[in-house]
Amino acid sequence: MKHILTILIMTIFTLSCTSKKDSNIIVLNVSEFKKEILNQDIQLIDVRTSKEFNQGHILNAKSIDYFSSTFKAELNQLNKEKPVYLYCRSGKRSGKASKICSELGFKKIYDLNGGYLAWSKENK
Repeated sequence: MKHILTILIMTIFTLSCTSKKDSNIIVLNVSEFKKEILNQDIQLIDVRTSKEFNQGHILNAKSIDYFSSTFKAELNQLNKEKPVYLYCRSGKRSGKASKICSELGFKKIYDLNGGYLAWSKENK
């Protein structure tokens, strides 16, 4: 019984630490994201490849390729106190990038739900 209780407590502790760790990540739909990036002094980051970026991107976005060996180093050069808005093609890479930003100490992280595909569909 003691063993089960110990496992239960450790599981709860682990889950509570994980959820707090990523509580600074907010996923926004296209209209929320669009409103936010127009009204604030922000860092807008496109984590797609340079080829994808060159085929079209959100105005004023900076390209930092998620697959680049320098990805974390480039993120580390950004202001961690200033909100960072991330997007990729469909939302998968930016979701992973958001977690990396959280680990690096960014305070406010916003991720575009559906990525550039959703953005393009809604902003034709």
